[in-house]
Amino acid sequence: MGRRLGLRKRLGLELFSRLHAQTVERHELRTLFWECTLRCNLACRHCGSDCRTESLQPDMPAEDFFRVLDTQVTPHVDPHRVLVILSGGEVLVRRDLERIGLGLYRREYPWGMVSNGLALDEWRFESLLRSGLHSLTISLDGFRDEHTYIRRNERSFDAALAAAERAAREPSIATDVVTCVTPQLLPRIGEFRDMLVDRGIRAWRLFTIFPVGRAAADPRLQLSDEEFTRLMEFIAATRREGRIAASYSCEGFLGGYEAEVRDSFYTCQAGVSIASIRVDGSISGCTSIRSNFHQGNIYTDDFWDVWTNRFDKFRNREWARRGICADCGMFRYCLGNGMHLHGDDEELLLCHHRRLVR
Repeated sequence: MGRRLGLRKRLGLELFSRLHAQTVERHELRTLFWECTLRCNLACRHCGSDCRTESLQPDMPAEDFFRVLDTQVTPHVDPHRVLVILSGGEVLVRRDLERIGLGLYRREYPWGMVSNGLALDEWRFESLLRSGLHSLTISLDGFRDEHTYIRRNERSFDAALAAAERAAREPSIATDVVTCVTPQLLPRIGEFRDMLVDRGIRAWRLFTIFPVGRAAADPRLQLSDEEFTRLMEFIAATRREGRIAASYSCEGFLGGYEAEVRDSFYTCQAGVSIASIRVDGSISGCTSIRSNFHQGNIYTDDFWDVWTNRFDKFRNREWARRGICADCGMFRYCLGNGMHLHGDDEELLLCHHRRLVR
């Protein structure tokens, strides 16, 4: 059983929920994801997008994205305060990535990317730095056996580890490693943390897999409730130790572990401070959210009008107060958990808090 939610933490959650309501009211855009491709050089077992080397959906032309940025975003924001994150698929499959980066840099937008590291050799890394790269996340899912099982490529582990080390040595950018924790990794996760520390990794985000996309067909990727609780204890202990900045992802409300496994209390910023432009032009919150929550499309709608006026389901979450959430006393704090945890029928797919209090 997980930790109880004490009085002091409840008071903190009450204050935080009021502050979040003010943030929702302002809904100032701070992060813009651009899903620039669905192509990928891997075929990972847990991919929610079922990405492959070739995609039926073509890459979005850079000119289409910059048109929206120049005419519908930049007039309303301070570019220095909006981080543009390129996502996929695997963004490194785009041959025009450096041109895109320079375009963002010259428009004074900080930009970053998430990569599996397979194609990030030293030459490409230096090329991206010259293009104004601001932040870089590398996916590394355990030691060789655990990582290779998920990524299904024998070269992937060495490439990802080398990319993570290379990035960590570069003082001009913000970097971290993100790790998908599976039952296979959990018994050795302390050893893995120590390896990251020894390799100079300074920041580490951990997440767990929920059954969507390819992951739905592989139950070996799912942590049991007991294993999930062990992971929370591990992250809390690692944060107290202080050798690496470890945190659990922004997936959902964690009850008594709130503010102990992340830097702050849980909140889903999708549609509040985070927006995305999908590869087909769809406008949404973060790129992990189902298509039934799309709010418009850049090819038919004005992005800023959509951002300003159409994100009701993201900003007023009362629609989520149903099913297991209907009578839950924690709803006022979690608001139905992350938007990406709601399926095509809008029902909640997974509640982390319930896993921790059984």
